[in-house]
Amino acid sequence: MSILGLKKKQPKTFKVKVITMDAEMEFSCEVKWKGKDLFDLVCRTVGLRETWFFGLRYTVKDTYAWLKPEKRVLDQEVPKDSPITFSFLAKFFPEKVEEELVQEITQHLFFLQVKKQILDEEIFCSPEASVLLASYAVQAKYGDYDPNFHKPGFLAQDELLPQRVLMQYQMTAEMWEEKITAWYAEHRGIARDEAEMDYLKIAQDLEMYGISYFAITQNKRDTDLLLGVDAQGLHIYSPNSKLNPNKSFPWSDIRNISYSEKEFTIKPLDKKKDVFKFYSSQLRVNKLILQLCIGNHDLFMRRRKVDSIEVQQMKAQAKEEKARKKVERQILAREKQMREEAERAKEEMERRLFQLQDEARLANEALLRSEETADLLAEKAQIAEEEAKLLAHKAADSEQERQRLEVTAMKTKEEKRLMEQKMREAEQLAVKLVEQSERRLKEADHLKQDLTEAKDAERRAKQKLLEITKTTYPLIAAYSTPPPPPPPPPPEAAEAGCDAASMRLDFKDSDMKRLSMEIERERLEYMEKSKHLQDQLKELKTEIESLKLEEQQQQQASLYSLRGDVRQYAQPHYAQPHSNRNSAYMSQMAFFEEV
Repeated sequence: MSILGLKKKQPKTFKVKVITMDAEMEFSCEVKWKGKDLFDLVCRTVGLRETWFFGLRYTVKDTYAWLKPEKRVLDQEVPKDSPITFSFLAKFFPEKVEEELVQEITQHLFFLQVKKQILDEEIFCSPEASVLLASYAVQAKYGDYDPNFHKPGFLAQDELLPQRVLMQYQMTAEMWEEKITAWYAEHRGIARDEAEMDYLKIAQDLEMYGISYFAITQNKRDTDLLLGVDAQGLHIYSPNSKLNPNKSFPWSDIRNISYSEKEFTIKPLDKKKDVFKFYSSQLRVNKLILQLCIGNHDLFMRRRKVDSIEVQQMKAQAKEEKARKKVERQILAREKQMREEAERAKEEMERRLFQLQDEARLANEALLRSEETADLLAEKAQIAEEEAKLLAHKAADSEQERQRLEVTAMKTKEEKRLMEQKMREAEQLAVKLVEQSERRLKEADHLKQDLTEAKDAERRAKQKLLEITKTTYPLIAAYSTPPPPPPPPPPEAAEAGCDAASMRLDFKDSDMKRLSMEIERERLEYMEKSKHLQDQLKELKTEIESLKLEEQQQQQASLYSLRGDVRQYAQPHYAQPHSNRNSAYMSQMAFFEEV
């Protein structure tokens, strides 16, 4: 057999990955499977019975498409990747979520998808509605609000508000969390499915809820428009306004919808009205629009008919399930309340037990402290008794010391009085000595003056005597006959007479000098004695003042020491005697008395 003749063996299965709003699943599919086979497998895996709202969506170039159930999977324009990725999403939206969404899983998938569209800003939502929806989302995730468990910052990792709302106001994350928590605290008692249903009931009133938008033109050369397809019908919007449509075509007013390549035609039920035509850029988009129109119109007509047996069974089961869950929640709430009461009672008992234990511990500690205090008081009483005895002894010693100090003070006062008296006598004596010295000085000055006058008189007498001698000797020689002259004395006798006269004169001069020297010496001695006496008087005054100061300091120190003996049981401080100093003063006073 030739190798070239061999055909390559085709695989019998292919890999598929399906992404739901809260999970990812992988399947191994057979090559011959149609879209319905894969869709049913996913619905069974998820546990979904309301399959008519959902579909498998995949990406084709710059747009998306829904997997067709009647065609084989590999025959459609699915990606050639392995595994092939599909998104399990809601393809059609109900008019009233509370009436049409029966299963809890259906509500949960719609809740997750609508929440994501609001956060991704595919559905416009005001800031107030965004905060309210966020509070229901928190209730569905965390249950009832508990301030002891839900501390500030517990929503920091959760995405709850659209970025547009966060940028619109200058508020911190803590401020937004505070607002959401305020609403969240009011939802106490709401179960998860009820919170999700309340979320959807608010979201279905938003203008962009459940609408699929497509870019169209009314004519090939007209301005661009937007076509919106939802559960109510078809709507025409301006490109910059997705909230308020310019024109709407309810499903009840549409007779037929068709397309030819890029041209799309809407025929109203009223034949008198004009046919509305528009154009899309791609044939694939026209197919997608027609597919959504057919599906929404079928659901529109289905809602207005009696529910099928399957739906009635589902609703009955859902009703029973809700009733059962309600009973279970009531039982759970009662059990929770009873458990909380039991826990509170337990906490109260534990708190009471701890309180009693603390009281017992405190009582034991107080008993020990009282015993220790009693022992300490006994010791203190003994010490106080000993201190009282010592204080009495100290008081007696202090009284003796006080009496001794009083006697010493009296003696000191008497000594001070005697010293002051002797000082006054010494001052009087000094004054007398000064007066006497001054009187002696005056007498010496008078004696000097008399001596000077005597010297002057003597000198004048000598001079007159010489003059008289010179004048009287020639006259006597002329008028009288002199007796025969005696023989001239010998030269030795003449010289001796002259010497005697001069000796008499010298003797008188020497007496006068000696007398004046004695007077001067006596005057100097008196001056020295008086100066010495004044110096001693000054020293005596200084010592008396210092003695007074020392006496005052000693008296104050004696009083302080006496008080300290009484209060602090200190040893008394005895004053030092002044006998040595007083003896020196007495010797000085004896000296002054001698003077």
